[in-house]
Amino acid sequence: MDRREIAALLAYIGRLDPRTIRVEGEARDQLAQWHDLLGDVPMVTPNGWDARVAARQHIRVSPYPILPADIARPWENYRRDRLARHTDPAPSVDPDDQAAWTAELAGTRRAVATGSAQPARYRAIASGRNDPELQVRLRQVGSCIPPEARAALAPYRPARAAREAAVAQGQPDALAVRCEWCLAQAGEPCRSRRIGPDGAARGTAPRAKPHPGRFDLAAARQAQESEQAQQPALA
Repeated sequence: MDRREIAALLAYIGRLDPRTIRVEGEARDQLAQWHDLLGDVPMVTPNGWDARVAARQHIRVSPYPILPADIARPWENYRRDRLARHTDPAPSVDPDDQAAWTAELAGTRRAVATGSAQPARYRAIASGRNDPELQVRLRQVGSCIPPEARAALAPYRPARAAREAAVAQGQPDALAVRCEWCLAQAGEPCRSRRIGPDGAARGTAPRAKPHPGRFDLAAARQAQESEQAQQPALA
């Protein structure tokens, strides 16, 4: 703020809190003091900051006369919040030009901090809306893992390979339900107990195939879902 804006701010504060009004000689000193302390704080920015709002908020909730710090503190909080929400997008200049790259990066941060530009945020990973072109591409590809890579990985993840083979053959997905025998959660492979020489359990090891009871639970769940899906059609 320049001296004219500081004077306008002090006049506005004086209307809200007459205790801050000074006589002519004191008013000059007050104006000089506030300008020295708030010279780098803008009066208004295009994106949400207004020094008069900060002053009005202080006068509304505090019984103490307003000081320059009561304007500067909200301004620093405003700057800090905007920079915390900024993600530093890549500058548009040649990355090999280090000076230009640094200058544009610093300029963007400065514009965000001072309220001249909005913070650049990352796009949401899941926005609830599917891109039609992405859906078409996924249907063409079928899977993000090529069949050759999936076959090569099968020996190293037997549980996943068995699950995919069962689903491909139309069998129930056993890993979609919780195992009542080993208490493996849905999506996790079943585990077998390791028994020591003394007959006590020493640990568990993942099984390539789920326990038989888990297959029965998955089959029952699949039959129930199929029956529920047919009910509206029958009605």
